[in-house]
Amino acid sequence: MGIVENIVATFGSFTVTFTNFFTDVFLTPPLKATVTRLEEIDLKTLKGEKKTFKAKSLWEKSGAVIMAEAAELSSLKPQLDQLGVPLYAVVKEDVGTEVQNFRPYFTGEIFLDEKRGFYGPRQRKMGLLAFLRIGVWVNGLRAFKKGFMGNIFGEGFVLGGVFVIGPGQQGILLEHRELEFGDKVNLENVIHAVRRIPRELLSLEKK
Repeated sequence: MGIVENIVATFGSFTVTFTNFFTDVFLTPPLKATVTRLEEIDLKTLKGEKKTFKAKSLWEKSGAVIMAEAAELSSLKPQLDQLGVPLYAVVKEDVGTEVQNFRPYFTGEIFLDEKRGFYGPRQRKMGLLAFLRIGVWVNGLRAFKKGFMGNIFGEGFVLGGVFVIGPGQQGILLEHRELEFGDKVNLENVIHAVRRIPRELLSLEKK
């Protein structure tokens, strides 16, 4: 039985490696973001009176963790609250009940990024190649079991990411770009980046 299991495991590993290598050839590599570009992105509120504001206001005083299509980060909110750093989500479109369906899985504020600034500077799409990647199927099944369906009517093929941005001129402390749908950021790396935000700045902000 052990030999059969080893053969199956080896074949599975080979299949994943081959399909990932094949599809990676057709994927557009990401470009690094700059805080200068991110701070000028126009975001819109989705609750109450609709307002448009510059993204810079989210992190200029206390820093922030900003996620584009990454609901898993919501589990970090209690730790982030203790550290005095807010967690925000941005979505590229508000189609049907998509945002309302997303809210139960995210406890922070959600904003609309119509021009998809947080998905650039080079926007990347996975397209139909996603269906050839084992990781996408595994991640999709995990999300489905948790009840999160995602976007199946709008521009659902755009890859997102996660940013940890420090206050003032500290800049981008962590940038994670999805390599495939459901490619999660390492949560320990997020907390490590947040801890680089000067504590004295956060203490002054709370006073």
